[in-house]
Order: sequence, then structure tokens, then C-alpha cells
Amino acid sequence: MKIGAIEIVPLLDGVGREKADEVLTRPGVPDAWACHSEHLDEHGSLHLDLGGFLVATGHRLVLVDTGVGTINNGKYSGGAFLDSLRAVGVGPEQVTDVVFTHLHFDHVGWATKKGQVVFPNATYRVHTADWAHFVESADADPGAVRKLSPLESRLETFDADRAIAPGLSTRHTPGHTPGSTVYVVSDGDERALLLGDVVHSVVELHERDWEAVFDVDPVAASAVRNALADEVADSTDLVVGAHFPGLRFGRVITTFGNRRFQQIV
Repeated sequence: MKIGAIEIVPLLDGVGREKADEVLTRPGVPDAWACHSEHLDEHGSLHLDLGGFLVATGHRLVLVDTGVGTINNGKYSGGAFLDSLRAVGVGPEQVTDVVFTHLHFDHVGWATKKGQVVFPNATYRVHTADWAHFVESADADPGAVRKLSPLESRLETFDADRAIAPGLSTRHTPGHTPGSTVYVVSDGDERALLLGDVVHSVVELHERDWEAVFDVDPVAASAVRNALADEVADSTDLVVGAHFPGLRFGRVITTFGNRRFQQIV
């Protein structure tokens, strides 16, 4: 995918499987998925592709999220991220920056491995609120602390929206997590939004009042998701969620007042 002179390459790591009506639905409507069954498998499970994106801009090679890692627990499995990176001619030592949309386990999997930083020459960046929530708080998950603490010497946090590389900027979108961040890629009049987990499934771009069990603040998550979807609707802006099928981009269009996601080939 090209946005002006900036290249964005999806990097697949693996897949997650969740019982759809247990993790993402319309409150009070038990059969909400009946209108969207084409997005589920025969068992009613939602498949969530896992991975991240390589953004090549200027002399920088930026990773946006790092997949789920080597986990294989029956619901989530990864392991392909570094192979996907090498398949496009980039080794871990060439990565200049790693930025996180947020710090859930399926987005930081290849940040470290067995206590060692995987991308040794990169600066790591995340919103201050997520670092505080996942690493520094008194009730932080010990597994997250072990996974992320080795990054501290290479870490830069931010608490205001900013440009972090040519044509790549942050937008704080709290709700899914306190520091949830959308990354905006722009060059000239072309723009793409890497939505992270602001949107888990394309269905959330169709439906205004669905909620995800993963959101720490469902009200805020819904508000920011709808604001972003309305902002890009019927524009040339491209969007992609962190778990969209194939990590493929598309546009939000409206038909008779209803939004929907139209994947581009």
C-alpha cells in the first residue's frame, strides 16, 4: 500500500479465534451477529488476524505493533512475524522505530523474546497512559511487566499528539485502553489511518452501538470509534484495523445513511 511516497506493508504473525457473541456484540441483543454471519466460521467464531505494519518513510523503517509472538494457546497463535518482515527484505536490526497502538499481549509479542529486545537498533514508543497502566501501576499484570520492562532503556513515551517520523503522526484515542493510539500516515492529500483496536472487526464500522468486551471504557471506545468512522466516511481516506482479514485496507462508505467498510483489492 502506497500513501504518496510512503509504503505500508502488512506483516502477518498468526491468528486469534474468539466466540463472537462473547466478545463483540450489541448490548441486549443476543442474536446481533445474525445479520453479519458471513464474518464468522461455522462454529460462530470470529477470526482475528494478528500482526502489525511496516511503514517505510524517508530513511526510517517503522513497525506499528509487533504481533502476538510465539504464543500458541489454542485461541491465539503466532510465530510468523519475523519471517513476514524478512520476506519484504527487512531484518530486525534494520528497524529504526517500533510504535505501539496499545500494549495488549497480541500487539507486543515480538517486542522482546526471553527478556531480550528483538529490534536492537529501534526506539520504542507508546502513549504514557498505556505504559503507566500496563507496566507501572500497582496492579499491572506481571506477565506484561516481564514482557515490556526490557524496553525501558530504549523507550520514549508521549502524552500529546505528535509527528514521530516523516508523514507518520499519533492520535490519542482512549477507550480500548487508556493510551490507545491511532497512527495517521499522510503524504500530500493522501491519508491512511492505522486504527489498532479502536475497531476489532469491520462490523464495528457498520454498527454504531456495538461493544467489545476488551474495551476498558466501552463508552469512550464507542465514542472515538464512531467519531473516526464518521470523519473518514465517503472520503478518500483509507483505514485498517489491527485484526481485519489479511490486514487489508479499505474505505468507509455510506449507503442510505448506513456506514459500511469496503475493502480495496
